[in-house]
Amino acid sequence: MKHKTKESNDQSYLSWLLEKGILSLCFLFTVFALITGIQKHFPEAVATNSSVGGRNLPIYCVDTPDQKIALTFDAAWGNEDTQNILAILAKYDIKVTFFMTGGWVESYPDDVKSILAAGHDLGNHSENHKNMSQISDAEKKQELMSVHERVKELTGYEMFLFRPPYGDYDNAVIRVAEECGYYPIQWDVDSLVTETKKTVV
Repeated sequence: MKHKTKESNDQSYLSWLLEKGILSLCFLFTVFALITGIQKHFPEAVATNSSVGGRNLPIYCVDTPDQKIALTFDAAWGNEDTQNILAILAKYDIKVTFFMTGGWVESYPDDVKSILAAGHDLGNHSENHKNMSQISDAEKKQELMSVHERVKELTGYEMFLFRPPYGDYDNAVIRVAEECGYYPIQWDVDSLVTETKKTVV
């Protein structure tokens, strides 16, 4: 019988995370853009007011000559796998973006610090994981800035990437996010975790 190596176990665990939808993939052509700052490194490449048919759009991809992917985690509940994920990412020298809710930041402040210390980016996933298009502009701003200020106070880091909960956005969501200094970020490939949960018996 062939024994599995530690490396194959790590790869199996990462595959399991992908399969279960814990890790969502964004084919954005460049992981560098999201991790180290879109505006800083590609100021002319990012169209922050893209629209189609009068609908303002978040950033789905960044046009660069390099073909790369960006890996992202939406951290809204639980931290059971956080340290294992960080260890695997460190082993393979992979940097990702963690989009965190305010509740997650409040519940796991040490994990927030560990993520940033490991060189990963911290992104805003709203305070309460609401459908942003269904609340007032004042509430939208509160949802963004309350978690922003908590992370700033905790780490000194100024987040600038925002992923709307459920991928739910409209023109007002994009506008308010930009007014708050955020780039709204979507994904190209959905892990379909919601559909998976619905079909599990």
